[in-house]
Amino acid sequence: MNVQQKDLVLLPFPFSNLEGTKVRPALVVSNDSFNKKSDDCIMVPLTTIIKEEPFSVIINQEDLSAGRLLRSSRVRADKLFTVEKNLAIMKIGVVNDKTFDRIKKEILRIF
Repeated sequence: MNVQQKDLVLLPFPFSNLEGTKVRPALVVSNDSFNKKSDDCIMVPLTTIIKEEPFSVIINQEDLSAGRLLRSSRVRADKLFTVEKNLAIMKIGVVNDKTFDRIKKEILRIF
């Protein structure tokens, strides 16, 4: 799948015992130049568990410029991971620029 920065996609996430998967949303944070040149991209997961967590940002439908977010979610900026782009099942939305800037700030706070 062709992915771009700010895309919200669905991915199969492995269970902790690595014996199964569950489809979950994730946000592409790597830039488009990297995404075009690599088979991988860098993402952060989303969760609908809305408890206070450092290095995270809550997003809602109004934080998207396209697509649909079924429930308010927390973007876990502290859980960066690399994944093969072809594992993305489908694109479900695009985070708007203002929200993406907030997420980038949380990522940078980690470093």
